[in-house]
Formats: sequence, structure tokens, C-alpha cells
Amino acid sequence: MLITGTHFNYYLICHRKLWLFANGITMEQTSEAVQIGKLIHENSYKQRSERFKEIAIEGIKIDYFDSKDNVVHEIKKSDKKEESHILQVKYYLYVLEQNGINATGLLEYPKLRKTQEVFLAKPDREFIEGTKKEIGNIIKSEVCPNRIPKPRCKNCSYFDFCYGTEVS
Repeated sequence: MLITGTHFNYYLICHRKLWLFANGITMEQTSEAVQIGKLIHENSYKQRSERFKEIAIEGIKIDYFDSKDNVVHEIKKSDKKEESHILQVKYYLYVLEQNGINATGLLEYPKLRKTQEVFLAKPDREFIEGTKKEIGNIIKSEVCPNRIPKPRCKNCSYFDFCYGTEVS
């Protein structure tokens, strides 16, 4: 099974979301937040499509890759889940490194006019290898993980799935 950057992102956010997504229950197509994120990705750096390429390798899909300077560019709508964004980019760097490409990363938050450099270090590699196993175990589980506390979930595309039958 190929582990993707989205799996790594969801691993830090919510194991239930990770399990649902990996088992084919996707809610992103109905999420307004996801649609806004796609618009930001498509419209923030229009000139990039000419210089940089979106690449896919071993299950990962990188927004923009600068092959001249070996820089992964990942665009995000908000920095609210910055830790998971950083892990996602580090996973991209890890996969590229496994394929003989040493790169650095750049997280970009166009709405905030903020960027953050991301590097892959030895402890990151060890963490990623362990996390890949944990992600695999979560995905293969017969049982969907429990939902997390509701206040953290209000903007999640899976909110209705997890809390839709709850009476207020």
C-alpha cells in the first residue's frame, strides 16, 4: 500500500479521518474549505505552472517542484494545522530522498503572506519510518478509530459524518 502525503497530514490531525479517507470514504468533494483551498492553490501563483511542475511519485503528489533548485513548494490555505503541513512536506522530502533526489521544502500560505522553510533531518527520517508503520496499522484496522473532541472538528469535511446523528 502506498502511503501518501495526505495520510501523513491526516495522521496528525485525526486518526478517524485518516482511516475513513484511506478506506474510500471521502468527504472532501462536498467541503467548502477544501474548495477554497483548491482555488487558492490554482490562483495564487499562476506564473508557477510555467516554471515548476506538479509531480507525482510513489503515492505523493507535490504541488510545485522546482527541479532547478530542488525545492518542494506546498501551498496551504491556513497555518492552523501547521505541524501536519510540515510533516507532509517532510514526507515528500523523504520520498524524494529515497529516490535519489535531495531537496528542501517551502510551505506557503498565500492568504497570510507567510512562508516557512522545511528541511529533513535524521530524527525526521526515523519518525517518518515509524509513522509509516503506524499509519499502515490504522488503515488496515477492521475498526474505525473513535472520533476526537467535537470543538476541534467544526471545519472538518467529515464533521457531518462523525456528528450528523447527534441531537443538539
